Amino acid sequence: MHKRRLGRTDLLVTQICLGSMTWGQQNTEAEGHAQMDLAFSRGVNFIDTAELYPIPPKAETQGRTEKIIGSWMKAKGNRDKVILASKVVGRTANAWFRGDRPSQLVRADIFDAIDKSLAKLGTDYLDLYQIHWPERDIPWGANPTRIGAVARRADSVGAPVGETPIAETLAVFEELVKAGKIRHFGLSNESSWGVMRFLAEAGKEIGPRVASIQNAYNLVNRTFEVNLAEVCEREGVSLLAYSPLAQGYLTGKYDHGARPKGSRSQLFNRGQRYETPNAAEAQLEYNELARSFGLEPALFANAYVSSRPFVTSNIIGATTISQLEMALSSVDVVWTEEIQKAVDAVHQRVGNPCP
Repeated sequence: MHKRRLGRTDLLVTQICLGSMTWGQQNTEAEGHAQMDLAFSRGVNFIDTAELYPIPPKAETQGRTEKIIGSWMKAKGNRDKVILASKVVGRTANAWFRGDRPSQLVRADIFDAIDKSLAKLGTDYLDLYQIHWPERDIPWGANPTRIGAVARRADSVGAPVGETPIAETLAVFEELVKAGKIRHFGLSNESSWGVMRFLAEAGKEIGPRVASIQNAYNLVNRTFEVNLAEVCEREGVSLLAYSPLAQGYLTGKYDHGARPKGSRSQLFNRGQRYETPNAAEAQLEYNELARSFGLEPALFANAYVSSRPFVTSNIIGATTISQLEMALSSVDVVWTEEIQKAVDAVHQRVGNPCP
């Protein structure tokens, strides 16, 4: 299990990061603990969570995931062995985060979020604190293959009322660093423009430098490569890639329209990102390509993400121990030039159907 530097920080994170969004909804506390036990026994040192979790977000479950991680660290007494990342929500009308009112990326809301997260996690600090999604009015995931109107700047005529300027938001994270509540700052679901604006404001010493970006990256969504890969390489910003299995569609279990009982697609109506026109055909082609190389589709898809030179850590997720075993073993797959050429040949034809 190799370690890689997180951005320009002194943190060395493992090439696999353990995602946690199912704990407290699809998985019990005991199952979450078992997953962490297994991952850390295999050398993983990195856990990613969010105040939003578990998924799907609901008022009655929000925060359970952080509590599960907190109870595990307390039982193990291993906080110093864990590189711990969490996230604050972006602008949202969901009122359960801030006590019956909407939330924005302003000082009061960010401080409220971090203090609640620290309490649930049972720790005094986070190694990495990320903005879960931008406050700007942009497409979810921030890297569409096409776009209509571009949202106006916060300081321009006709801009959304109350949109918080990036400089104002970044200054709050500077306070968090100085208070010792967080060590480093990251983004998620962000665009090239957003990353560069945060870096520009950090260059004015308004706040901490962006260490990482957590965006979706997988075989059916390689939009990160279009602009963000160069931005992040030249600016020293690490990609923490989420959704390597495209919400399970790259495991093969949904091939030919199947919906296994207990699967996320069967339980929750949240798969629209991976149910776009031509997505099923592309997913099936990649899954069959994996099998042609003698690999399980899930193993193949995870190995692809971990093999990319611009991916610092692959955020894996599982609901069963057997799924987690396969995800962890993906680091042992030898990703050859022949395999990559075959993948690129498919991508040349199908593009990015699931941005």
